[in-house]
Amino acid sequence: MADKPVILITGASSGIGAETARAAAKQGYRLVLAARSENKLAGLQSELGGPDKVLTVQCDVQSGDDQQRMVSQAMETFGRIDVVFANAGRGGEPGGFSKADPEIWKDMILTNILGVGLTIQHCLPALRESRGHLLLTGSAAGRTTIPGSMYSASKWAVSAIGYGVREELRGSGIRVTLIEPGMVDTPFFDQPPTHALRSEDIANAVMYAIAQPAHVDVNEILVRPTPAVK
Repeated sequence: MADKPVILITGASSGIGAETARAAAKQGYRLVLAARSENKLAGLQSELGGPDKVLTVQCDVQSGDDQQRMVSQAMETFGRIDVVFANAGRGGEPGGFSKADPEIWKDMILTNILGVGLTIQHCLPALRESRGHLLLTGSAAGRTTIPGSMYSASKWAVSAIGYGVREELRGSGIRVTLIEPGMVDTPFFDQPPTHALRSEDIANAVMYAIAQPAHVDVNEILVRPTPAVK
């Protein structure tokens, strides 16, 4: 058990994060699952093998202290981190640039951009040691223009973070992958979308990227739902 690789996932309590945890557990990974919801994390821990295989950490990614504690607990429990999936994010911004609530913007920007940056910063020492793999949840919205969307702007920023950290880490042995989903049917949406990917589809993309041999660096995976049949 001690030689099994370790994956750390933020935003792990539901949706893409939870499904990636399930997929990684099936592949023998030990798990560090971080999110704001302790109850949901506890359910995943029980489902996926208990505390010997799954460490849960309550973490607000906007907090550097929380993220440092997350990494410290991971290293104390498992002694290594091989894969980091910086997945935590949020949306929700009715009104566009004309009428959106600036407080929603603020929380979104701090989660989607600052949170990702803090995850990278606090996890990099462990990834340097393991020559591991860093994955970021970007979005198809970070590759196109969406009218009035601060969410899209935040995901453009995640794309830029991915490109920038890849160059910073060039030659370190650490691989960097941007995972860029189109619309996914997750609790992210108040109303379930009618034509969308499933969380399992994105988890499969993550597992594909990390399963590649060390000399293969999958830079980006853009995943969109197949257009509806007319």
